[in-house]
Amino acid sequence: MAEERVESKLYNSVELKLYNSMNNEKEIFNPKVAGKVSMYVCGVTAYDLSHLGHARAAVSFDILFRYLKHLDYEVTYVRNFTDVDDKIINRANEKGVDPFELSRHFCDEYNVDMSDLLCERPTKEPRVSDHIDQIKDMITQIINNDYAYEVNGDVFYSVEKCPNYGALSGQRLEHNRAGERVAVDSRKHHPADFALWKAAKPGEPSWDSPWGPGRPGWHIECSAMSACYLSHKFDIHGGGIDLIFPHHENEIAQSWAADKESHISYWLHNGHVTNNNEKMSKSLGNFFTIRQITERYHPLALRHFLISAHYRSPLNYSITQLETSSDAIYYIFQTLEDCRDTLSSFLQEDTEKKEKVPPINDAAKECIKKLKDEFQTKMSDDLQTPVILTGALQEALKFMNGSLKMLKVFSQCQFYVVSAIY
Repeated sequence: MAEERVESKLYNSVELKLYNSMNNEKEIFNPKVAGKVSMYVCGVTAYDLSHLGHARAAVSFDILFRYLKHLDYEVTYVRNFTDVDDKIINRANEKGVDPFELSRHFCDEYNVDMSDLLCERPTKEPRVSDHIDQIKDMITQIINNDYAYEVNGDVFYSVEKCPNYGALSGQRLEHNRAGERVAVDSRKHHPADFALWKAAKPGEPSWDSPWGPGRPGWHIECSAMSACYLSHKFDIHGGGIDLIFPHHENEIAQSWAADKESHISYWLHNGHVTNNNEKMSKSLGNFFTIRQITERYHPLALRHFLISAHYRSPLNYSITQLETSSDAIYYIFQTLEDCRDTLSSFLQEDTEKKEKVPPINDAAKECIKKLKDEFQTKMSDDLQTPVILTGALQEALKFMNGSLKMLKVFSQCQFYVVSAIY
């Protein structure tokens, strides 16, 4: 019986391909453990309301999460909150509030936005401040393995000792000259060395450690939390394309230094949301928050807009595109509402008033089959959501509206026949 249940799983009959940023090509998805998927996605730094770039990452990986479950995989999806960071500290100081109080508030606001966008909650949502011990343990292991060094309470990772550094991003160490791509720090062995632990500064949160009081560096946080919930070997690591370097490159390096068996099978990255073809970001001041959009448009219109381009492609923000998505969502729901109203007479509990439902004809069966087949084919080809939205889904909606008109005529004919007889 167990073998029959496994064989009946949809993933056994569907070949899913995902674009792996490590090799820059689509690859057939094969999880490390049959029937189970482990996935980690970098979450937000919680110091302000989240913007459309954050929304795109969340929706993109929500689509993947849902589709993997549709294929009958058992998915463990981990997405973190960064609640220890320079930006949080600076914003808290500006407002005169506790940094953890600030980050908790914006974590809650983020979850409100995700609920509005109908993004399912990940399996785990770890916060950095709850995993300081795991972070310190990983740093200790990296130091013991001779891939990091301590200087006056700071701990730096030695990039020159990582033979495959740059494999994900294509960045070469000789290009990281001090004063150009990285900050000048004479204490570093190499200009590209990055902080695993930062010595405490007045007015900042800190924790005791073997190297003195301080707090974690940015990159080590995700390595420690992913290892905590998924081990050093898991299936999918995701995030925005801007995280490829240095964040994900440094994650790979430090995870390998902590455990040589560390391995992530697939690296997935969503494209930027742009404004006038320039990356939308808080640092550039050209962003819109999720809340600003959902106060004007239905959240599902925003979700539709975010998947109207392939997840790896840039998505240019415009009012016109949002209006188009808003119209598309209205059309979908109006069609479904018309279906409910038209079919209500066929679904009445009172059998004397219940009308006979016309049989499903071959055209309807073909429409259903085409929608199902195209959905599965395109989603299995690296999540081709825009093709589905503009292809078989539109054909199905058009067919439904045409059928509803015919059904209304059918219902009216029944009424006139009955009236004539009685």
